[in-house]
Amino acid sequence: MDQVLTDDESLPNDEREARSVGRTMTTVGALAGTAGAVGTVAAAGSVAGLSAAGITSGLAAVGATVGGGMVAGVAITVAAPAAAAAAVGYGAYKLWKWISE
Repeated sequence: MDQVLTDDESLPNDEREARSVGRTMTTVGALAGTAGAVGTVAAAGSVAGLSAAGITSGLAAVGATVGGGMVAGVAITVAAPAAAAAAVGYGAYKLWKWISE
């Protein structure tokens, strides 16, 4: 999302400001998504925590939500922070544009 909302000096100041807010909130969304994914893996398994057994059982439990196993759990936990970052960043960008009009 940072690449989509890059700064361009030729744009009006209100657009540049909205893009800046969007880039900042993309980072916030990525951090929140990462923390949520790690917390879910730590809590979802049959062994709680972030030990080897906790991580593998947590990933398997997350993957089981879509009918898969540990590999599906890895795919979900990798995709979740990226999706959160994109959603939060773009949402903040659009909200800032709407408020500033």
